[in-house]
Amino acid sequence: MSTPDHRPLLRPSTLVIYVLLVCFGLLTLLPFLWMICASLKSKQDFYTSQFLPPGDGLFGVAWDHLSLAQFVRLFRELPVPRAMLNSVFLASVGSLLATFFCAAGGYALAKFKFPGRELLTTLILGTVVLPGALLLSPRFETLYHLHLVDHYLGIFLPAVAPAFGLYLFRQAMVNSVPNDILESARIDGCGEVRIFFTIVLPLIRPMISAYLIIAFIALWNDFITPQIILQSPELQPLPVAIFELKGLYAADYNLIMAGTLVSIAPVMFLFLLLQREFISGLTSGAVKG
Repeated sequence: MSTPDHRPLLRPSTLVIYVLLVCFGLLTLLPFLWMICASLKSKQDFYTSQFLPPGDGLFGVAWDHLSLAQFVRLFRELPVPRAMLNSVFLASVGSLLATFFCAAGGYALAKFKFPGRELLTTLILGTVVLPGALLLSPRFETLYHLHLVDHYLGIFLPAVAPAFGLYLFRQAMVNSVPNDILESARIDGCGEVRIFFTIVLPLIRPMISAYLIIAFIALWNDFITPQIILQSPELQPLPVAIFELKGLYAADYNLIMAGTLVSIAPVMFLFLLLQREFISGLTSGAVKG
């Protein structure tokens, strides 16, 4: 007759790890909490209180000093709605294009044999270490001669096939797409385009989801490139619009914090919605299968 197991639910070492994770998690959330409080306070309370303004209300907080006036200003008095639509368009279309072309390029690098393939792969990997700011000047000159300055195409064209995305999908194809399946499909008369869309893409779906998030966040948060390429105010995305909230001689930090919250909310919602696919995509190529 077996005796009941009286082992503790958590080992002391595991409990310590959980406590440390909770502490680090709270420490990570602290700047967001400060940002939320700053966006709800008045200008006077911003400089006199660290988080919530003290008062006679519940928990010693002056709840009547908090308001959504800064968010109302953002959407009624400032061009933030137009800038948000520009960011949604740039990030969504750009991430879809980048994911498709990187997947196609990674498939070609991984599964097609042609002269110079290894050299091309090495060159692509080598360009990953180049700082993005180093390429701004030649990129702008190239787009200027192509008459793509102050056009959204000037943002999309350099972003459709980044070296990091090409190499990431190349590794996903090597580890997740067996050659036997491709050869069987070719023997059955399936064309390369059909193989790519009906066989390859479903096999690397976790990587597609992960890279969509990566590309979307990168384009959403891009500040320097739109500021240089897009010169018309009505074309500017949200990061540039938030930067312009800062005045020449003074800054309304409450308004800036409200704009920053508006900027990070869609990206945070997208990540929380697709976090499982994001982690699955990044780990799918870790083990060869």
